[in-house]
Amino acid sequence: MKDCLFCRIMCGEMPSKKVYEDDDVYAFEDLHPQGPTHVLVIPKKHIRGLKEAAPEDAEVIGRCHLVAAEIARQRGIEDGYRTVFNVGPRAGQSVFHLHVHLIGGRTLHWPPG
Repeated sequence: MKDCLFCRIMCGEMPSKKVYEDDDVYAFEDLHPQGPTHVLVIPKKHIRGLKEAAPEDAEVIGRCHLVAAEIARQRGIEDGYRTVFNVGPRAGQSVFHLHVHLIGGRTLHWPPG
């Protein structure tokens, strides 16, 4: 999708610090990290957000979480990290391409925000 920031990042039209890529998923460092590790994991298929996802998107959404878990293992933060979907503007979603935030490397408090 031409007007989507994350689609443009995946295509190389916008710079990013790539962390991982396969046929279905792309992961990159967040520009405004909320912890020592803050990676965004996105499906290559443009899905506007979780509330717009269809049943056929379940596999790629699950794959995004598995990729996040693998990145956490590689970074040695398995003792505590968070995966987060922000759904809609009131939850902080500012780019409307489904993405999982992987945040860790520091103590995370509850409740967030």
